Amino acid sequence: MYEDGLPALREVISRYQLSSRKSLGQNFLTDLNLTGKIARSANGLGGSDLKDSIVYEVGPGPGALTRALLINGACKVIAVETDPRCILALKDIQAAYPGRLEVIHGDALKMDEPQLIGDNNGHSVKIIANLPYNIGTALLVKWLTLKAWPPWYSSLTLMFQKEVGMRITATPRTKAYGRLSILGQYRATAKIMFDVPPRAFVPAPKVTSCIVALTPKAMPAVRQPILEKIVYAAFNQRRKMLRTSLKALGTDPLPALKAAAITPTCRAEELSVEDFCRLAAAYENYSSPVIS
Repeated sequence: MYEDGLPALREVISRYQLSSRKSLGQNFLTDLNLTGKIARSANGLGGSDLKDSIVYEVGPGPGALTRALLINGACKVIAVETDPRCILALKDIQAAYPGRLEVIHGDALKMDEPQLIGDNNGHSVKIIANLPYNIGTALLVKWLTLKAWPPWYSSLTLMFQKEVGMRITATPRTKAYGRLSILGQYRATAKIMFDVPPRAFVPAPKVTSCIVALTPKAMPAVRQPILEKIVYAAFNQRRKMLRTSLKALGTDPLPALKAAAITPTCRAEELSVEDFCRLAAAYENYSSPVIS
């Protein structure tokens, strides 16, 4: 038994026969010391402590992170789980924490989170999750491309494969730098907090994972649809110079590049997030209907 009076995670996995399913991207965490570290790493992010926050969790599985969030004082956890086998295991946690855990059986990619969370009674909302590997990037893109900004959440503390975490936080002129780097750093401040070794999971994956913390920035200065189209065109032909790759947008890129003070012979990986934002602002003035 742990401090919450519930059994060890390996016992829970055995009791409910929770063999992982590759189709669901499942790798179950079993170390409550580690999940406690994840929960504590979210403290203070977005200007609010865990005890003053509602936590939105995706893919709780047998509930290792869920339990850590509740042990560390989250006033409420709303967990979305697609595997019906895990729902039964999570009901034991609900019983141990009356009124503090709401479990939703469904697909996180299809959730309308603000409607699901409802009235937060003045509490901030934190997204904290060990994301299923097969939908982790898609969920991050969903949360970073909201039309309403600032968003409904105050911070994100998410587990990804280390390779994905490095792409999110990459800097210019590095191999990992690309579209995901621009998206993550355009709308948020992103940082890798710490690595998570394969042995922390059942079954152990073949790759190292990491915890990435993202804090939303204020309202961006340029419209995201334009920025996304420019970034896509630039990195879709990342080995080509911008004066060539940006022709895919259907207009002469040279006036916008000149207005943004960007050398036309540069390549996408050489531009910072600020450079891309400046270029997007220039396209606002020099774009054709194809761009806007």
